[in-house]
Amino acid sequence: MIVAPSLFYNHTSSIDDFSKIDTKVAGILTRALEEQEITEQEAVVLFKAEGCELRSLIQVADELRRRSVGQIVTYVSVRNINFTNVCYTGCRFCAFAHRLDDPGAQWLSLSEVAQRAVEAWEAGATEVCMQGGLHPHMPPNHYRNLIIAIKEAVPDMHVHAFSPFEIRYGAQLAEMTYVDFLTLLKEVGLGSLPGTAAEILDTNVRQQLTKNKLTSEEWVEIITTAHKLGIRTTSTIMYGHVDGPRHWAKHIRLIRDIQRETDGFTEFVPLGFVHHNAPIYLDGEARPGPTFEENLRMHAVARIMLHGYIPNIQVSWVKMGPDVSQQCLKAGANDFGGTLMDETISRSAGAPHGQYMHTKEFRRLIKEIGRIPAQRNTLYDLIDQPIA
Repeated sequence: MIVAPSLFYNHTSSIDDFSKIDTKVAGILTRALEEQEITEQEAVVLFKAEGCELRSLIQVADELRRRSVGQIVTYVSVRNINFTNVCYTGCRFCAFAHRLDDPGAQWLSLSEVAQRAVEAWEAGATEVCMQGGLHPHMPPNHYRNLIIAIKEAVPDMHVHAFSPFEIRYGAQLAEMTYVDFLTLLKEVGLGSLPGTAAEILDTNVRQQLTKNKLTSEEWVEIITTAHKLGIRTTSTIMYGHVDGPRHWAKHIRLIRDIQRETDGFTEFVPLGFVHHNAPIYLDGEARPGPTFEENLRMHAVARIMLHGYIPNIQVSWVKMGPDVSQQCLKAGANDFGGTLMDETISRSAGAPHGQYMHTKEFRRLIKEIGRIPAQRNTLYDLIDQPIA
């Protein structure tokens, strides 16, 4: 168990006097409380906050969270379906990918995918989150057929599926434009798109993480195309490897710019780098994931930068664990994420926090920090009535 420093652990309903902290930080936080946008450069300053400045940053983020979404902390009942782990992209942060002849290489049939969706529905899930590797022998219509298989088996299941990287691959296989391919998927039942494969939206960082993945510009193009077609998406950042404050600030500012244009993001999800089995870490070229303080800063600065644009900031309990996730919920976040059931990507990378959390445990953890639990669906409609 990670024991959080008392400086950050004890929630206070008031904000400390800014006269005790650095004047530059105080000015930025004051403007944030006045509902003014902070700049990318100001975000870099906040990402370096320590001691009393960090405490004030957390308090301001928590106040903006309270103004935006109140005391409710949401969670969603979802099953992850990773339908194949065969991939030759060569991402240096990924320990999930297998080659065709590797022991443990996996390819789920359409009937197996459908059966997992049925099991999830019977267990109370409202969503399946479906992603996979870029299998070299993927049939041209496979992404479409995966959605059809699930919707035929469980018509009311929300299908949250396929990263922008998979959308690019699927469009290439089908020889279609992004518009036509996404339209096709929407017509057969795609409900929303995970905004993963973003990592850090900076060319230099992406070149170090992987040289064969889609560019920042391609990620933005696919995401904005989805939004314009009425397909909502999440947004993410993966941090704690070869990146730093200026990359984080640039990334979140870009997410904010997209949201200003499209209003298509449902949430922002910081994903800490899981280093244990990642090739780039094992080669000595990356940090071992974010520190506890960096996790707090990331969620707090995200809340401040995205205030008025994206109301929902999610914690990744599978990356950070329940204890640190609780602390980030006091630093600007308001969503605990999903039950997951069978999450394999973080587990393959060496994340030690399991792959399933029961809804009862979500409710216990949320109440433990004095907040109100509520189950939601993928698009943040509440399923049950919150009870304090």
